Amino acid sequence: MSASPEDELAGTEQPFVSHLIELRDRLIRAMLAVGVAFGLLCLYPGPAGLYDLLAAPLVAHLPKGSSMIATNVLSPFLVPLKITLLAGFLVALPVVLYQVWAFVAPGLYSHEKRLVLPLVISSTVLFFVGVAFSYFFVFGQVFKFIQGFAPKSIMAAPDIEAYLGFVMTMFIAFGAAFEVPVVVVVLARMGLVTVEKLKEFRGYFIVLAFIIAAVITPPDIVSQLALAIPMCVLYELGIWAAGTFIRTTRAPDEESDATS
Repeated sequence: MSASPEDELAGTEQPFVSHLIELRDRLIRAMLAVGVAFGLLCLYPGPAGLYDLLAAPLVAHLPKGSSMIATNVLSPFLVPLKITLLAGFLVALPVVLYQVWAFVAPGLYSHEKRLVLPLVISSTVLFFVGVAFSYFFVFGQVFKFIQGFAPKSIMAAPDIEAYLGFVMTMFIAFGAAFEVPVVVVVLARMGLVTVEKLKEFRGYFIVLAFIIAAVITPPDIVSQLALAIPMCVLYELGIWAAGTFIRTTRAPDEESDATS
């Protein structure tokens, strides 16, 4: 006779102080990983090189002879450092997520572990895909559209801090939008909504996706479609993944109830 889910965690309780010590150690390891990645990126390609890489899509569409400017005295120093720190965090993100997973894993049942680990990995991958999609495809179309509508009497010279804010907003927007499958799976697995209801909501989600894209992206049809269409496709992927996850991560007591 198999042990009930309640027996899986028997004897694993730890004092509160032990949890705090482990949490401290996990945070230190995560910060060390970010610090090492930051240091390596400072050596190569360096903060200036990273900013040039980030600014490449905009610089490619600026008028000939124009360049970006810095209106703050410390901006040429602080902005590249901020980008390097952010890039270091992204590089070290697998280590950071592993520390989070290692901290919470002892308190999870086996069927919860089978659910959480794939969700952590998939959400990380989808976020990176969203960031890459916005950088390699959307930025070029947006800046081309903006420069095409700019009056000839205006010499475009964007501020580097304003550009950093724009880029971070777009990265977060597209990275979060690409998390649609993860949200769908979590909602279905928690029992807040069924797969059948998700299918019925498909038409409403399409309208919602285009509204979100219109609000988040600049006022050009290319970037709006570039966000709305992937969201709709990812919603369909989330419906398929939700059905698969529910079948494969069902708890033992749920399986016995289903077969009784």
